[in-house]
Amino acid sequence: MKTQKVWLVTGASKGLGLTLVKRLLAEGYKVAATSRDAEALRNEVGHSGDDFLPMQVNLISNEDVHKAVEQIVAKLGTIDVVVNNAGYGQLGTIEELTDDEARKNFDVNVFGSLNVIRNVMPVFRAKKAGAFFNISSIAGFMGTFPGWGIYNATKFAVAGFTEALSAEAKSMGVSATIVYPGYFKTNFLLQGSLRTAASPIADYTEARNLEVIHNEQIIGNQPGDPEKAAAAFIEVAEMEERPLHLFLGSDSFGMAHSKIEALQADLGKFQRISKSTDFSA
Repeated sequence: MKTQKVWLVTGASKGLGLTLVKRLLAEGYKVAATSRDAEALRNEVGHSGDDFLPMQVNLISNEDVHKAVEQIVAKLGTIDVVVNNAGYGQLGTIEELTDDEARKNFDVNVFGSLNVIRNVMPVFRAKKAGAFFNISSIAGFMGTFPGWGIYNATKFAVAGFTEALSAEAKSMGVSATIVYPGYFKTNFLLQGSLRTAASPIADYTEARNLEVIHNEQIIGNQPGDPEKAAAAFIEVAEMEERPLHLFLGSDSFGMAHSKIEALQADLGKFQRISKSTDFSA
């Protein structure tokens, strides 16, 4: 029965992750959820039944993730659906951000998800079934947001390894979906979920202007409803054939079309140069 599926949701203490966990439990699913503070997560979710397993997991530690997966299987029986949601936004232009700032963003947004996938795949392979939802961003499909370059790169990486995973695991009955959310009314744009460059450079006016737009116009006016996003996850997870690319929100959907149109324009305009590099017949 669908209500017996076991979900693993990372980054579940706030935002889309928290909303999804609450919705899943309300609909009768079993849920393991990770956060940096398991007790705070339990209190935030407000559920204490045996069908809920809040966990404090260091996702950038493969060993820690391995132990967590073993604990989930031992207590909840298996894992059926994984939502790799943990991550944070890092603002700053390419020049501004230090190597340390960039690597930390990759550690959480990319390597944390890879650790989860690496340790859950043996469970999925054994039963020849399972679904991954790896949370990218519309910024992982269209990257022309000044001051978001490193964050964009982490989300493009999520899209890249998810496409490969979908091809690698398909014959084993395992699906992988890249989720590209637009702006949802969560706390993602607030401090704690969004970090700024330690040493900003005033010359980058486009990046500074976009920061102002986010602070003064976008926060509080995001078009996406987290409750509807949670319902969408559940609906897609129950499908026999799941999409590889899933854009959430009308803003994300529109920006995706804009990127596709821009790609088609470049392909057409520079077709001669593109094809000129082949060996002559």
